[in-house]
Amino acid sequence: MINDLKKDSEQRMLKTLESLELGFAKVRTGRAHPSILNGVMVPYYGSDVPLNQVANVGIEDSRTLVVQPFERTMVSAIDKAIRESDLGLNSITADAIRVPLPALTEETRRDMQKVARNEAENAKVAIRNIRRDVLGDIKALLKEKEISEDDERRAGDDIQKITDKYVAEVDKRLAAKEAELMKV
Repeated sequence: MINDLKKDSEQRMLKTLESLELGFAKVRTGRAHPSILNGVMVPYYGSDVPLNQVANVGIEDSRTLVVQPFERTMVSAIDKAIRESDLGLNSITADAIRVPLPALTEETRRDMQKVARNEAENAKVAIRNIRRDVLGDIKALLKEKEISEDDERRAGDDIQKITDKYVAEVDKRLAAKEAELMKV
């Protein structure tokens, strides 16, 4: 029973790391990457859908993304959605939409670092919340007399070790992202 709780907590913490990677993908570095536009929602027949469901997003060169709509009528809607997104990008419209990424200034890099740190802090909070939930489950097992106090103490130590491992992994990934952001 305790082993099931440990496995469940590890799986949930791993999902938190995956979510962190998705959050980091949205943080713009100096290079063009299709995942930068993942959060852009486009109006399509009365509802908002992710950009990648109405267009192909590719890379033209190291600083330019190309968005190729599946339907020609979607060009203006996609162009408007990119401009109105909080990414600070302007697009050039022709048969395909080109999105040049401006060079990052020192100030912009610092702002992107703050965004990355915020994502990492949110991941740490989520990991700690998972720990709190699992420790609460273990205490409930102790109250129901399904485990002994020694088992509870050992399980608590094991959960703390798992938590420390994943928090260290978040710190490692944050350091790598900050180094990538500061690379000119």
